[in-house]
Amino acid sequence: MQTIYEMITLEVQNEHDLEHELVHKTTFTTPKIYDANGDLSKRWYVYFSYLNPKTGKLQRMKNIYGRTNRYKTKEARYSILMVYKKRLTKLLKEGYSPFANNTELHKSKFEVNSVKKNNVVLTDNTNVNISLEEAIESALKLKTNVVNSRTYIDYQSRCNTFVNWLKEQGIDISDVNELPKKSVIDFLNSIQLRTSPRNRNNYRTCLSSIFQTMEDNELIAKNFIKNISQLKTNPKRNKTYSLKQQEEIFEYLKTKDPILLLYIKFISYNLLRPIEVCRLRIKDIDLDNGTLQFKAKNKALKTKIIPEILIEELPNLSELDSNFLLFTPDVIGGVWDAELTNRRDYFSKRFKTVVKDHFGLDKNYGLYSFRHTFITKLYRAMVKKSSPFAAKSNLMQITGHTTMTALEKYLRDIDAELPNDYSKLL
Repeated sequence: MQTIYEMITLEVQNEHDLEHELVHKTTFTTPKIYDANGDLSKRWYVYFSYLNPKTGKLQRMKNIYGRTNRYKTKEARYSILMVYKKRLTKLLKEGYSPFANNTELHKSKFEVNSVKKNNVVLTDNTNVNISLEEAIESALKLKTNVVNSRTYIDYQSRCNTFVNWLKEQGIDISDVNELPKKSVIDFLNSIQLRTSPRNRNNYRTCLSSIFQTMEDNELIAKNFIKNISQLKTNPKRNKTYSLKQQEEIFEYLKTKDPILLLYIKFISYNLLRPIEVCRLRIKDIDLDNGTLQFKAKNKALKTKIIPEILIEELPNLSELDSNFLLFTPDVIGGVWDAELTNRRDYFSKRFKTVVKDHFGLDKNYGLYSFRHTFITKLYRAMVKKSSPFAAKSNLMQITGHTTMTALEKYLRDIDAELPNDYSKLL
């Protein structure tokens, strides 16, 4: 007699779709995956409880391990546990019980066809149905420690919005492979009409990334979302400040807000992005060698020189705890219990209140404008003494752009490259 546990974990090549799923009764709890918080040194399994016919109470059943813990990667373990969980849920809904003899019921439901090659059992799970929500949940888990926390939260939020939209439209996806492309397109169109083309493109990128993870782990046959076209958008860039504007702002902040001024100088002189400045800690500043380390956009830790003009502005940091954040609301070097994005947003709002409102600057000017302004300054100074190509080659080492094409596009976008006076040609 095969037990319910053997039925779940046996190697199956063709698992026929079950014709009907009975209404979920309170005879069992929804099966769940235990992943030991991602610890591969511990055993992972599926667990559930079932109504004991003798006691009339829900009883925790034996954990289902199967072949799970033979695998040494999170991706492999999540994939097989999702299959076990799905099989178990179907078996329970069809009336299988861990307290009964399920042999006859099993024979009527499944055709087992294992194929062996070189003493290895080949298993085809393509007929195992996984709901859209389960597939998204699995893909999100696989994104853990792959993307940063901010991106992960963004993935979660956008996927939840998508799932909720489907429910509002009355679209029930019991098998992720049955999700119509038209439904995804309709959802993206709704985002575009309600917000903007750029936001629609962001949703498309998010969903495509999640569905690609599903494809890579054989939860779906194909990621069709990557073939949905991006919409053209008109990106908005902060304007560069004129020399007069920049000098007036710096002079004003010397007495009005010295902390904000130093924050801006890290953007201006070291050409860091605002969020990169917010990541800086005391230990990242090496004054002996005149360098700093920072996590750049979508890149690993990078090292930059600190120009002398900025070193002269820094206070004494030697007595401070190396783990202190460099910038806090009240002091240079201290503790600030806030998320990275909240810290970045705080300084953006502070800049608006202290500077933008005072100088009457519109929405086209922001903290990012200082980076544009000083890159423009550098390029125009360099190109006076060398060819444009040589100037760009030197500038790449300072800005951190990885390709000449990317730098040239950036310089065009901020209007850093201007032609010489062409009056004589007229």
